[in-house]
Amino acid sequence: MRYQLVLQFRGDSLADYDQMVSLEDRLIEDLGRSAKVDGHDCGSGETNIFIFTTDPAATFWQVRQTLQQEGRLESVTAAHRPVDGERYTVIWPEGSTQEFRIV
Repeated sequence: MRYQLVLQFRGDSLADYDQMVSLEDRLIEDLGRSAKVDGHDCGSGETNIFIFTTDPAATFWQVRQTLQQEGRLESVTAAHRPVDGERYTVIWPEGSTQEFRIV
């Protein structure tokens, strides 16, 4: 898999953590073998889910429906980078020009 896709949410409380683990489990199920959910981290006011994929846009499109059903689509920022790269490209919200970083 050539890219790392990151789904980033604001918040790092225990309730946020429990919701994130539940969402992560659902994403693993939804993605099957098309991409690999590679874990998560919480802290510094953010929660991240990491996904390895060959096509970040297609993978995000695939998980977008799940995020919407879970009421999380409006609170997520999605960005990707080549596995061996450092600079992220934001793909959600659409048209975003914000700089993406993991704290």
